[in-house]
Amino acid sequence: MADEAVPAPAGLHFDDLNKLRVLEAETSEETQALRDECKEFVEKFGEFQGIVDSFMEMTTNLSKEVEREKMKAIGARNLLKSIEKQREAKKLQLQALIAEKRVQVERYRVQCQSLQKMEAEQRDFVENFSLQK
Repeated sequence: MADEAVPAPAGLHFDDLNKLRVLEAETSEETQALRDECKEFVEKFGEFQGIVDSFMEMTTNLSKEVEREKMKAIGARNLLKSIEKQREAKKLQLQALIAEKRVQVERYRVQCQSLQKMEAEQRDFVENFSLQK
């Protein structure tokens, strides 16, 4: 009844404790609830941002690790290609050396045959010469 006896000026209200308020009690409670919800939302959003930052850091570190491993793999592949090329070059070099040695062996064989023929002719000559005396 006290509320009815005193008319409320525009925008002023009395709450349950008979305190003068600018807002109605219901609007004030909704505003407080909205403030609490906003605070909770900001806190959760902060947590979410922290999780996102952590995730981004993890993915950045992971991508760096993947890039390092990729470079290692490329280096290893290039090393294997280099070793393969070196082996091929060494193989060709050894094949050329074998061919050269075969030519040399053939030349020595022909020279040996020639010397053996010359030795046989000289023995025949010495034998014929010693028989003539």
